Amino acid sequence: MEPIYRQTFTIEPFEVDCFGRAKASMLLRFAQEVAGHHSDLLGLTYDALAAQGLFWAVIRNRITISRLPMLGETITLETWPMPTTRTAYPRSTVAYDQQGNEIFRGVSLWILMDHKTRAMVLPGKSGVIVEGILRGNELAAPRSIAPKALEQVRKRTVCFTDLDRNQHMNNARYLDWIDDLLPAAFHQDHPMADLTLCYLNEAREGQELELHWGMDETGSVLVDIHRQKEGDYDRIFSARIVVK
Repeated sequence: MEPIYRQTFTIEPFEVDCFGRAKASMLLRFAQEVAGHHSDLLGLTYDALAAQGLFWAVIRNRITISRLPMLGETITLETWPMPTTRTAYPRSTVAYDQQGNEIFRGVSLWILMDHKTRAMVLPGKSGVIVEGILRGNELAAPRSIAPKALEQVRKRTVCFTDLDRNQHMNNARYLDWIDDLLPAAFHQDHPMADLTLCYLNEAREGQELELHWGMDETGSVLVDIHRQKEGDYDRIFSARIVVK
């Protein structure tokens, strides 16, 4: 099987913001779609993994954006698995415009989870083997983000349309929630340039989450999402977003 998989997308009206640029969440959705199609070709379909009581989940994402693709534009994504680590299955993705110019690239860390216990299953115990390659141009795997006191808080509840087929909030939806924290004028003047996203716990339907957010001294947007649990708070998600 070809270690590098390619797929073409045309940016549709429902995938763009009010300025005609692809929403940042769509970059994650495109990357997730090509990763899923490639996994299917490798014999690791959703149903095949479900038969083993497993499913894929993303625990970290890093994306660097040269520019956001525009409405009607055709882009090509290529993706390949990197060598498996002790805990995760890293995957690299690069997107190009029709002239062959890179417009964004990313690296994601995928894990396998037990469908019943919702616990991570290490690659060495899963029986799932993915042959990875290195082309020399991969982004470094994203590191964790240390918690930081953030003054602004907004509450949101996980709803039906936030869920994916694994019955938890889809990884791309977090970026939509972050987009909603800031007004259109900010997005127009300061498009996203570098995203580090860490998924720390599952968010399930009906759970009320607190989005703590603010900006650091460099102008980067910081976000921590928590949920209340037994008088304390679970940290669900964190992000550091560098804007232009």
